[in-house]
Amino acid sequence: METLIQQIINGLVLGSMYALVALGYTMVYGIINLINFAHGEILMVGAMVSWTVVTALADTGMPGWLLMLIGLACAIVVCAVLNFSVEKIAYRPLRNAPRLAPLITAMGMSLLLQVLAMIIWKPNPKPFPLLLPTTPFDLGGPVITVTQCLILGLTVAILAGLMYLVNFTRLGRAMRATAENPRVAGLMGVKPDFIISTTFVIGAALAAVAGLMWAANYGTVQHTMGFMPGLKAFTAAVLGGIGNLAGAVVGGVLLGLIEAIGAGYLGDLTGGVLGSHYADIFAFIALILVLTLRPSGLLGERVADRA
Repeated sequence: METLIQQIINGLVLGSMYALVALGYTMVYGIINLINFAHGEILMVGAMVSWTVVTALADTGMPGWLLMLIGLACAIVVCAVLNFSVEKIAYRPLRNAPRLAPLITAMGMSLLLQVLAMIIWKPNPKPFPLLLPTTPFDLGGPVITVTQCLILGLTVAILAGLMYLVNFTRLGRAMRATAENPRVAGLMGVKPDFIISTTFVIGAALAAVAGLMWAANYGTVQHTMGFMPGLKAFTAAVLGGIGNLAGAVVGGVLLGLIEAIGAGYLGDLTGGVLGSHYADIFAFIALILVLTLRPSGLLGERVADRA
């Protein structure tokens, strides 16, 4: 039972990070029906920028939480500018093109960002400094760290803030109007280009938070670190219902639980043939099952009210 509870805790933490990235996917898709496959690399850039800032300020004597806050602020700014530029340069000229064109462009941007990151930060993995207390909280057998508590708390707070933004603010109404019909929204005084760019910026900020949390939780960064989390976050968005904010979070948490619990018991279930390092298969098995049995996702795709 202790193992199960520990894996549930690990799954909730992992799923929360997936959910932060999945929210970026689902917001962009909800507005312009585009899957931004470069979104995982935005997470990577956020983690690398945070690492750069934190290591540069490591000898200043600042407390770890302040270093993390400064690194996060810098990561959000860099990721927001980067994602804004990607949308303006790579996606906006193809907005009325056949869907295959922006899809290929997104994959190309993903590879380009990986290569640029490799040139800037070099290909070798780098240890991420320990910024928060490492002594875990004992829950009667299972344990949870301060970093993991922060990840769970941030995910809940960000989802609440995002739901409020979309449903109760003027910007949120403009986002919903643009998602429903950009041309009509433009006639009503909404600026679709501004709304789309804002959506990319918000998604980049979420990815930057996820990147820092990923680096702090796993203790390492490198230029390829965003590919697999990005792919799994897309799976989570599809699992919950692409275009649905609550669905992105449900899909992310559920995917994290499936992966963590599967990793904990995979060796026993297969008689030792498969170990925990094969846990990635659960994400894609879940994606296949959802696409086969319920293509619209667990909560369904938002159509007229997606943002």
